[in-house]
Amino acid sequence: MRLQKTPISRIFLLWLRVGMLLLLGAGNCHALDMANGGRLYGKHCALCHGADGVNVMPDAPNFARSERLLRPDMFILAAIKEGKNAMPSFAGTLKDSDILDVIAYLRTLEIVGPISP
Repeated sequence: MRLQKTPISRIFLLWLRVGMLLLLGAGNCHALDMANGGRLYGKHCALCHGADGVNVMPDAPNFARSERLLRPDMFILAAIKEGKNAMPSFAGTLKDSDILDVIAYLRTLEIVGPISP
C-alpha cells in the first residue's frame, strides 16, 4: 500500500527541508580562528576600516557600530570576495576560511566610549 501525498503533506515536507537547510547551512557555524582574523584584518583591512573598526575612509563601514555585520557570514564572505568601490576583491588573495576568520574577528569589535557623529 502506497501513501498518498496530500497538498498539506507536501507543504510540510517543503518547510521541513527549508528548515533543515537553514539549520545546517546558513548560520554562523564554522570553526573560526579570531586571532588569525585579527592578524589578517590588521594586514588587509585596518588601513581603510581602522584598527579598532572605526572607519578611516568616509564610505567604509564602521564595524565598531556593527554596520553591515547584521548579515549571515556567507553574505559578508561573498561581499569581501567581490569587493566594491574602493575596496578590492579578496578572491584569490584570501582563502574562504581566512575571510571567515576576519568576519569572526569583526564581530568582536565594540565601541569603547561615545559614538562621534
